[in-house]
Amino acid sequence: MRPASTAPLGAVGLVVLGLVTQDIGASVAVLVFDEVGPAGMVFLRLLFSAGVLLAIARPKLRGIPRRSWIVVVLFGFSLGLMNLLFYQAIDRLDLGVTVTLEVIGPLILSVVLARRAVAWLWAVLAFGGVLLLGHGGFAELDPVGVLFAAGASAMWVAYILASRKTGSILPGLDGLAIAMAIGAVIAAPFGIAQAGSALLSPQILLIGLAVALLSSTIPYALELIALRRMAAEAFAVLVSASPAIAVGAGFFILGQEIGVVQAIGIVLVIVASIGAVRASPPPRERPQEPLAEPVA
Repeated sequence: MRPASTAPLGAVGLVVLGLVTQDIGASVAVLVFDEVGPAGMVFLRLLFSAGVLLAIARPKLRGIPRRSWIVVVLFGFSLGLMNLLFYQAIDRLDLGVTVTLEVIGPLILSVVLARRAVAWLWAVLAFGGVLLLGHGGFAELDPVGVLFAAGASAMWVAYILASRKTGSILPGLDGLAIAMAIGAVIAAPFGIAQAGSALLSPQILLIGLAVALLSSTIPYALELIALRRMAAEAFAVLVSASPAIAVGAGFFILGQEIGVVQAIGIVLVIVASIGAVRASPPPRERPQEPLAEPVA
């Protein structure tokens, strides 16, 4: 498998562009929280994302076995809840801090799957980074926001596992399209209750569509193309740098600043994520599985 350093520059650019658009979408969403709230924006994002994916994939619902439906419903549930928790977190915490905390769940999953003693070194390094992020006790962070971010992190793990299973039983984008629609249904009561009639505003609808395109459709398309040109390990290493990109988006779009100690904590988590990816066993030691996309 090619290391990240030998991945084609064009493919690397596509992945980085996808990560940037994803965080720009999240930043745009934050700007309209006063009008529709986090849950309202999640509902619009998932609704428009589901519409686009369903139009592209056109999944055939007939013939899907009951056991497969159970997996897809779990996929949709984890997707919807992950987004609800993530948006509640970025309403209370800086975007870079939230993304860093959310990355911890998949990082721990990578460590567990690696089954190597050296992998735990990266877990300890990540824990140290999280402590620095919270200044040794999260005294300067909103504790409710931290809990939401931790919940989003846990649901990201569930999303990854459900996504892999769904990808193995349904072709193409079928599983993701159906799961996105299920996630929209799950988010609907929370979004409607919080946003109310504001969801009918043409301006809000356009912003919701833009967030869906920036945070889901465009990144997914770019990364899908990139994965045809580069190794999955190289892709995973690049995605590990997402907290740094989130810090940049939060700074330039939302005016959020990160202190020196928090910046060091984010760097430690990024390094630990890259180390955990490289500590994972090569494909010959475990079956190949579809690479899950972070939707939050």
